[in-house]
Amino acid sequence: MSTAPLLTHDNPAAIVAWRPDGPVSVAAYLADATALAEQLPATGYLLNLCHDRYHFAVGFAAGLLRGMTSLQPSSQSTTTFRRLQAGYPDLVCLCDGSTDTQDLPRFDFPARDLLAGRRKQTADICVPAIPFDHLAAILFTSGSTGLPQAQRKTWGKLAANGRAEAVALGLLDRPHTIVGTVPVQHSYGFESTFLLALHGACSFWAGKPFFPQDIAGALAAVPQPRLLVSTPFHLSTLLAAGIELPPLDLLLSATAPLSATLANEAEARTGAPLLEIYGSTESGQLASRRTTDGAAWTLLSDVRLEQAADETVACDGHVEGRVPLGDRIELLPDGRFLLHGRHADLINIAGKRTSLAYLNHQLCAIPGVVDGTFFLPDDQVADGVTRLSAFVVAPGLTARQLGIALRQRIDAIFLPRPLVLVDGLPRNSTGKLPRAELQALYAEKIAHGRS
Repeated sequence: MSTAPLLTHDNPAAIVAWRPDGPVSVAAYLADATALAEQLPATGYLLNLCHDRYHFAVGFAAGLLRGMTSLQPSSQSTTTFRRLQAGYPDLVCLCDGSTDTQDLPRFDFPARDLLAGRRKQTADICVPAIPFDHLAAILFTSGSTGLPQAQRKTWGKLAANGRAEAVALGLLDRPHTIVGTVPVQHSYGFESTFLLALHGACSFWAGKPFFPQDIAGALAAVPQPRLLVSTPFHLSTLLAAGIELPPLDLLLSATAPLSATLANEAEARTGAPLLEIYGSTESGQLASRRTTDGAAWTLLSDVRLEQAADETVACDGHVEGRVPLGDRIELLPDGRFLLHGRHADLINIAGKRTSLAYLNHQLCAIPGVVDGTFFLPDDQVADGVTRLSAFVVAPGLTARQLGIALRQRIDAIFLPRPLVLVDGLPRNSTGKLPRAELQALYAEKIAHGRS
């Protein structure tokens, strides 16, 4: 039976995680995971809701040792829990805080002294070998285009995923300390903070800083070389805060296209190169690029793209099977490729075509706009004409001023009707805008006013 190790650190004394009370060695991590595995109830699925990234890492490893599958939804809403309970009745929630798990079976992460006590009884723990084809995790899409969908991930593919990213980022020869602003349950956070640490011989900060000052504090708490794993939304907020950051060695962004303007500003302000990761929950990460070097993407090790008509399929390498991609992709002669937006983003009004991504870029480029998005609601057609809406966070600007500015940037036929000023957009923890949340905002701000 083929197996893959839990992690690739070759020294038990190597540091795998950093906590507020100090570093955690590989040996201590393995001992904690072994101790937790002995305490977990015998169930098939572990709903790992831990907010502390180290607690998540211990729980995930403990689940693997027990032969369990980690359930990793992108949301912790009541609706999400009900769907999981219906689909996976044999589950237990692993929690390290006051998370309301409704009526789901619950197991609270043990106190540090309890794990430490068990750790002292455990000596000479070897790195576990996990069956390659073990169903290690079920990740769920974010719901940005509809209901979240389950994506099954085997351990062998996940391990290869982490190593492929480490190769692409150049970390195998110089492991970094990872600070992530994204939750570890999300596919990007899972791959680029957890799997990258385990299979790139890196270490990670246990927290999930969100506010700019917290991000600066987390970076200051760990040694160089430092890698900040973030999103365009979080990076934009961080740079806008104007605070001084500890020295950075590498920036990583994903979940949404990063503008060249923001990439240039980030590199100029931090002195660190900024790389992007392209992929999806369905396919896993597929490619990387340095945004300031140009628009083309380079595939990760052993991954291939195949095309037939307008459809592009990802396969091989760490991709589970053959995965159709939702993006319009142009393959280049040198093996790289260009992205031209999502198929679902295409808008056709009266024979004129554009994309939501382009419209959003033009909207957010208006001086004074803090955040904004165009939206194509479910009842998008009125009197036979498609109607776009837009929600904008722009303190100090009026809807009329924004409309005038937009007329200078986009064709009049794509102007939003209406454009609604709001205090904030319902972004999730990775900065995405789930369609269900936007539809609810539309119903509250627009649809009810028409009825």
